[in-house]
Amino acid sequence: MQFSLDGTQDVDQFVGGQNLTREKNEFLADYPVVKAFLAGSFSGTFSTVLFQPLDLVKTRLQNTPTAIVNGRHGSVSMLGIFHNILQQEHFRGLWRGMTPSITRTVPGVGLYFCTLDYIKTNYFQGRTPTALESVTTGFLARCMSGAILIPITVVKTRFESGVYQYDGVISALRQIYHTEGLKGMTCGLVPTLVRDAPFSGLYLMFYTQTKLLVPDEILNSAYSSPAHFSCGIVAGVMSSIVTQPADVLKTKMQLYPHKFSGLWSVTIYVHNNYGIRGYFKGMVPRMLRRTLMAAMAWTVYEQASKALGLK
Repeated sequence: MQFSLDGTQDVDQFVGGQNLTREKNEFLADYPVVKAFLAGSFSGTFSTVLFQPLDLVKTRLQNTPTAIVNGRHGSVSMLGIFHNILQQEHFRGLWRGMTPSITRTVPGVGLYFCTLDYIKTNYFQGRTPTALESVTTGFLARCMSGAILIPITVVKTRFESGVYQYDGVISALRQIYHTEGLKGMTCGLVPTLVRDAPFSGLYLMFYTQTKLLVPDEILNSAYSSPAHFSCGIVAGVMSSIVTQPADVLKTKMQLYPHKFSGLWSVTIYVHNNYGIRGYFKGMVPRMLRRTLMAAMAWTVYEQASKALGLK
């Protein structure tokens, strides 16, 4: 550090730094939605990186035809997919599709949480939303982020499947647009919203109602993180089961857009080829990922919100 003879420059730099810090804090105080977006994005990044292998395995399971074992048709197991990826693509292969996952999840989770915060601040100030209000709030927040980021969702699914070989997210978006047009960019939007919006609505309802069962002294103690995480686990399991069929249909439509004319045609295809069980292919890794990811995202979000002064 260089010092001036009278110290004036150093004082100016110090005061200037204080002013910048004060302005940043005032900006965050005036715009709580920005805080919610930052907290949500941070929680989304952490959970996405950690649980990407489960999402990859889920996509591969849903795209894997029924195997023939000892002359009988049988399902390919989750562990079998894991072993196959490690054998052919090595350890790094488990994080295939990480770039589009981060590109989609970080702003997506940020948008979701800031929308939730805006709705709760303006419509439920000072009170806990009812079960129906929680479902509606989560539904609206997820519809908004899901619709905006559907092109990245398409790219993410194709990256994870191993069927498509793209150089990167931008080149993938360009290629899809040139070969399939806007329809390809928004392929699977309906089943994506049918999957994500009810999941988020149900998750928020279960999460909010489960938190009411936890004493306030625990939520405000050193055990708050495990308590929030446990509430998230319960909410995630129940929400994942209900929305699993929509996830299967979404994956099929995004991987083979020319094969299906709409939601009904892909529904008939899955039923005719796999039966009722086909709608639940990949449920175990998806349930593990969505449950753990959502629980961790909410836990990190709750802590980040406290640190940023949202709560």
